[in-house]
Amino acid sequence: MKFCNYCGGALAQRIPAGDSRLRHVCTQCHTVHYQNPRIVAGCLPIWENKILLCRRAIEPRRGFWTLPAGFMENGETIEQAAARETREEACAQVINLQLYALFDLPHINQVYMLFRGELRDGLFGTGEESLETALFEEADIPWSSLAFPAIARTLECYFADRRNGYYSVHHEGMAPMPER
Repeated sequence: MKFCNYCGGALAQRIPAGDSRLRHVCTQCHTVHYQNPRIVAGCLPIWENKILLCRRAIEPRRGFWTLPAGFMENGETIEQAAARETREEACAQVINLQLYALFDLPHINQVYMLFRGELRDGLFGTGEESLETALFEEADIPWSSLAFPAIARTLECYFADRRNGYYSVHHEGMAPMPER
C-alpha cells in the first residue's frame, strides 16, 4: 500500500500508539490501515463415499486437484462462502454442512475453514475456475497432484475419521509449501 484509501495521502509504516506492530499509517489524516488474514472457505463434498474434487483452471497451482474453496466475501457467513465456492467451482449444491477443518497459515496470512457436506442429488459440473471435476474413492485420490497441503491434510483426516466412525473438528497450523 502506498496511498490512503480515505484522503489519498502517502502512507508510512509506523507503530501506532497503543499498538505493537508496524502498520500503514496515513501521513495526512493519520488513518491506520490494518491488514488482516484472509479467510479461505471451502467444502469437502461427499456423495456415496466418494469425494468431489476440482482440477484448478487458475493460478496458483493450475492443473492440480483441490476441494472447492476460495476467499470469503464480505456480507456472507463462512458456511455461505463454502456453499458458494462449491456452486462456482463444481456447479454443485451441498447440504448439511458441518465445520470440519481449520488451518492457520500465518506465512501467507490465510486461515482455511473447510466444511464437510453432502452433495445434493449427486449432481455436479465444471465451473469457470475448474478444468474438470470428478468424484474419487479414497484409493483413487490423486495425492501427488493435490494443489495445497491443507487440502491433502483435510482428506487424510477425513479418511481416518471415516474409518474410526467419528468426525471431529481438526485445527492445525501449516508450514510453507516446499519449493518444487
